[in-house]
Amino acid sequence: MSVRPALALLVGALSVLALVGASARATAGPAACASGNGGYTYAGDQSTHIGHGVRAIISATREPTVAAGHVAGWVGVGGPGQGPNGTDEWIQVGIASLPGMDPLLYSEITKPGRAPRFTVLEDSLPVGESRDVAVLEIARRPGWWRIWVSGNPASGPIHLRGSSGRWEPIATAESWNGGAASCNRFAFRFERVSVSYGGGGSWRPFVPGARFLDAGYRLHALASAPATTGEYSRRLAASNGRPDPYAFVATSGS
Repeated sequence: MSVRPALALLVGALSVLALVGASARATAGPAACASGNGGYTYAGDQSTHIGHGVRAIISATREPTVAAGHVAGWVGVGGPGQGPNGTDEWIQVGIASLPGMDPLLYSEITKPGRAPRFTVLEDSLPVGESRDVAVLEIARRPGWWRIWVSGNPASGPIHLRGSSGRWEPIATAESWNGGAASCNRFAFRFERVSVSYGGGGSWRPFVPGARFLDAGYRLHALASAPATTGEYSRRLAASNGRPDPYAFVATSGS
């Protein structure tokens, strides 16, 4: 399948990816591969704290199996109904996969009263290869954001009206079944998940709050931080004597 026809499908399929402030859409339900709200199902976390950005190193750890719709692993802020006067407003970046396609790196921006704007950042991302991705509010420019990949800007400044200091970031895997009675399979690894407590990148560990975990999905924490102290009870390989930030693996369970 060529990239361009698939993108038309992906733009529509990803138009409601963001979850922040809409956790009811991600509550557990019957068979995760075929139900959820509108066929959407989730495995991930929302931060306990409001932030000015979110970042993670994300990889697909096995070949996604997408019978219909899409699967994705992403970080972002905002969501349906989270903009001014209940409008839709969000920004996110992550890895997605469609039927017959390799995983791809994407960003999506939705402004009040406008259709989501989907951008392919890399059209083929090998399984097992990770990307350090972030959405971050620009220092001293409240309400202006930028997408980052591997420490480099992947977008220009993006104005999201009324967004500063309002949203709890999230990191999650997602599946959409395309409206068909089909099951999609995925496994996404999220490492060094962090939240910026100020514009420009005042990064601190992501402390999980609300959890999105539909039936049949699994979340395995690799390093966890209790909300009371921010100290880690488990760690990945530590650097400079400090534990790595929150990390987890989200899988479809089979």
